[in-house]
Formats: sequence, C-alpha cells, structure tokens
Amino acid sequence: MTARPTRLYDREASRPSDDGRTRSAIRTPSDKMRELKRELQKKRRFASDASHELRTAVAGLRVQLEEASLHPDETDVGDLLARALREIDRLNAIITDLRLLAEMEAGPPIKPQPVDLAGLVRDEIAHRTDRIAVLVRLEPTVTVQAIPIRIGRLLTNLLDNAQRHGRHLVEIRVRRDGDHAELTVTDDGDGVAESERERIFQRFTRLKAARHLDHAGTGLGLAIARDIAQAHAGSLHAGESDTGGARFVLRLPLADPAATAATAGRSAGRNPQEVTDS
Repeated sequence: MTARPTRLYDREASRPSDDGRTRSAIRTPSDKMRELKRELQKKRRFASDASHELRTAVAGLRVQLEEASLHPDETDVGDLLARALREIDRLNAIITDLRLLAEMEAGPPIKPQPVDLAGLVRDEIAHRTDRIAVLVRLEPTVTVQAIPIRIGRLLTNLLDNAQRHGRHLVEIRVRRDGDHAELTVTDDGDGVAESERERIFQRFTRLKAARHLDHAGTGLGLAIARDIAQAHAGSLHAGESDTGGARFVLRLPLADPAATAATAGRSAGRNPQEVTDS
C-alpha cells in the first residue's frame, strides 16, 4: 500500500468550525505512523489467516490421497474422487474470494453506474436454482450509483447465506428510506445471536451452525459483502427477522434524480412470487 505524504496538520483539522474557532484535532507524524502500523498488522493477520485456510484444505486433500495410496485395495475410488473434488472446490472458492478482496483493496476497476436495485434482484433470482423459493417485495426505481457486478456479488452472498440457514422462507425487500436505498434479506432459520452479529463479518469467521450446515464454506462471504457495501459508501449489518431468523440490511446512498429517471421504466416481467411495494 502506498502511503499518502505525511502532513503535520490535517486540512479538516485546521479548518475553522461553525462558531469561528479553529479545531484542535491535529494529526501528527506519530498518529500517521500508528495508523500505518495498525493497517500493516491487519494485512499480516489476514495473510496468516488466508495461508492457514489454504494449508488446511491442501492438507485434507493430501491425507485422503495418502490414505488411498497406502491402502489401495480398501479404497472406494468413487468416494475418494468425490471427496477430493469437494476439497478442490473449497480451494477454488477460497482463491476466488481472496482475489476479489485483493481487487477491491486495489480500487474499483470499473466505473460506477446507475443501478436499479429491483432489476438487479430480479436478474439474480432468475438464474438461481434455490432450495427455498424467494419472496421479493420491490419498490420500483430505487437507483444507486454502483458497480453492478460487485452489488450482484453482495446479493449472491446474502442469498447463499439465507438459503443455507432458512427453513421455509427467504425474502428480499427493496425500498427507499430517506436519501438511502435499503435492501434486506431475511430468513426463518435460527438467526444470529446478538453477541455474534459483528463477529460474523470478520474474515474467515464461521459459527458452529454454519460449519455444520456447509463444510465447504470459506468464511469470507459476509466479510466480502460488508467490504462491498462500505466501498459504495454504504453499510451492512445483521439483526433479527420477524420470524426469529436472520435479517441482513444493506443501505446505500440513492443516486441523483437524473440517474433515477434514466433507469425508470426498464423493469422486466415480474416473478409470480413478487409483490411490488408502492
């Protein structure tokens, strides 16, 4: 990471406040150095966690192959290949997620554009084959300035999580809330304990229930989703749904009115499960 030139006084700190007094907050070289050290420690910890996850997956695959090599007559080749392929899929998922995180930290390679959240939801639902039918409640022409592929990935991660934990219900809602767009994904599973609702957004964090339901998960899906939200000047947090399951709330700034007008009238045919909020 290339550090910006150190300044003795932050521009914002030296600007007079509303009552005419100069702000007292001063950013010294020591402050900047501490900030850089924290960022370096964070990157080192992430690199350590990532290498641990990759080594674990490789070690599991190696143990299976070595066991088969030592006892070929006792090995079910079909079962061995199935388990090996699952481990390879897990490795591929980890590598894909790590690459996405690296791309995001390097900066967006694609220029943001007006995105109709309702249309994005319909497109995502159309190409999925889910265990639980998704109920959608969409307010029309809720437009944000965003990178479509990134917001699509965020939605995919939230839906994958809801499908993993839900029993009979997964719902997506899109609406305006003041000067923000709000997208919520809820399920009727066991939910997330209040004490764990921030921890689940940490990289490589997998709660016991998630490990039980999906052994191949990477522990990066929700972390990536929050990183994408924050990269778009938005937020993502977890709460409790009306059914007692999990409720994930994404909030993004609305696009300017001209962008909203440009996306109006582009909505596709509605899914029979869709309820449009007016």
